[in-house]
Amino acid sequence: MSRHFLYGCSSVGRALVSKTRCREFEPLYPCKKVEIHAIMKKIKAYFANVYDELVRKVTWPKWSELQSSAIVVMVASLIFALVIFVMDFAFKGLLEWVYGLFY
Repeated sequence: MSRHFLYGCSSVGRALVSKTRCREFEPLYPCKKVEIHAIMKKIKAYFANVYDELVRKVTWPKWSELQSSAIVVMVASLIFALVIFVMDFAFKGLLEWVYGLFY
């Protein structure tokens, strides 16, 4: 017993044509059967290709390269955070000064 998926089908009890464009009629296509085994083979081949690419084709960084990159990212993040802190502090002071003029 083989299992099948059906796709591209109209629902039961509907007309055999679709009235999607004013006066024209477009025929509905018949149902197509796809075996589950074919779908499973495609999924298995996909994961085999993913594994092959990760193991054999990807160039992974050395530990020292990874450490130096991580340090660069942390320093850049710290500088960015300090710049945002200074801008926030400056705008807070400016807005308190402007609001102080009116109240």
